[in-house]
Amino acid sequence: MRGIYTPVTNLRRQVFAEIAKLAYEGGDYSRIEEIPYKIIPGEVPTYRDSVFKERAIVGERLRLAIGLPLRRADEHAPVSKGVNESAVDKRVYEPPLVNVISFACNACEEKSYRVTDNCQGCLAHPCVSVCPVKAVKLVNGKSTIDQEKCLKCGRCKEICPYNAIVKNERPCAAACGVDAIESDHLGRATINYEKCVSCGQCLVSCPFGAIADKSQIFQLIHAIKTGEEVIAEVAPAFVGQFGPLVTPQRLKEALKQLGFSDVYEVAIGADIGAVEEAHHYAHNVATGEQAFLATSCCPSWSVMAKTQFPELASCVSDALTPMVATARIIKKEHPNARVVFIGPCASKKLEASRRTVRSDVDFVITFEELMGMFVAKEIDFGDMEGEEMVDATAAGRGYAVAGGVADAIVESIHELYPDLQVQVDRAEGLRNCKKMLAIAKAGKRNGFLLEGMACPGGCIAGAGTLQPINKAVAAVKGFQQDAPLKEAVESPRIKQMQDE
Repeated sequence: MRGIYTPVTNLRRQVFAEIAKLAYEGGDYSRIEEIPYKIIPGEVPTYRDSVFKERAIVGERLRLAIGLPLRRADEHAPVSKGVNESAVDKRVYEPPLVNVISFACNACEEKSYRVTDNCQGCLAHPCVSVCPVKAVKLVNGKSTIDQEKCLKCGRCKEICPYNAIVKNERPCAAACGVDAIESDHLGRATINYEKCVSCGQCLVSCPFGAIADKSQIFQLIHAIKTGEEVIAEVAPAFVGQFGPLVTPQRLKEALKQLGFSDVYEVAIGADIGAVEEAHHYAHNVATGEQAFLATSCCPSWSVMAKTQFPELASCVSDALTPMVATARIIKKEHPNARVVFIGPCASKKLEASRRTVRSDVDFVITFEELMGMFVAKEIDFGDMEGEEMVDATAAGRGYAVAGGVADAIVESIHELYPDLQVQVDRAEGLRNCKKMLAIAKAGKRNGFLLEGMACPGGCIAGAGTLQPINKAVAAVKGFQQDAPLKEAVESPRIKQMQDE
């Protein structure tokens, strides 16, 4: 549903904008209690069966947008509980990142097959013949399915010549590539956090808006208000996310109007990673010392690979992700600066907090959360001008789109090791990523470069994006074409690092 401005999108944007306003204005934060009444005015419900339920859900969204935990449905506590303690200029994060607001969940049926009105009552009725447990019967000439007997095998659906049988599946579960969506005692969705890799696909797939992730915009704004140096690093997927009027130059100027001291492209770090992984492939995989090389820039993909295929963990690249590589450049050039990663991805919030890696990233927000800040500050892009972004190459900018990571690495290999041939396999979506790793585990991808992307389409389809995938792809491709330098090996940052 990304790129479609639905009521869920509207509610999320209002919540982020109101939390941003709260942080900018300061003062008595107990007035957060009034915000649900501002977002859901009047007495007549708009989205659900009760206006009180609508406000209660908004209250939980407000808490998550501040980084606070959900309240239990049977707990007596104000929306403002813990808000004052969270009004600080440092990251506030307590797992879990992705949360189900239980009373917002529709308790969708996990999985079932149903016969629709399209059933023609045909003479052959193959659906009856193929059912292994005789769950499909004819009643008044039409097929019906006994749900108590049904095995959910789907054979009846596959064989129906009229497509009269449909599969009903909980949308969040269908989107989850690691099967982390389960059910509580009331049939409502819950998340198994031992499986969850925080890709956020459930978040953008729930049509009831019952799933939300925690935000850091409240604390980020407090950091900006201190007057200290706060620098933004923007992920390659940013192009076109804020509408056709918002060019890269205007976005850079808008970020400065929000209070950011400077803006870096994360594609700089992507260039560095592409060259590093090219060397790694040549020295380890091409020589036979390592079976294959799997990219590591997508945290949900790499965590899934290491946890579900621990025997293959050593084949996942240990190169710094573009986010971290860029942050370290910023910290080197601005030792006292706070670094804020702005991107499309929920799981980057976890990567920045991971204790096993010194990320140098102080805050992570998504494009959607940034839009809330723009709305709060009433940023007008119309007459805005700004500076060009020129540091990154076309290859680094291409990391935003599925296939772009592998392309950048292969191009670097061909430049650095002209005689070396590279075989590539890639997958989008965690289910497909698991299939690719299963093939690799069987020894059928030895010598390969594997690119994994948790989100179908790549980073431009992340949970924090705003535009349809096709529009986002076109915008990124155009930005690549504008880059004066095309291949990662041409990056001036890499030449500078080599000189140093």
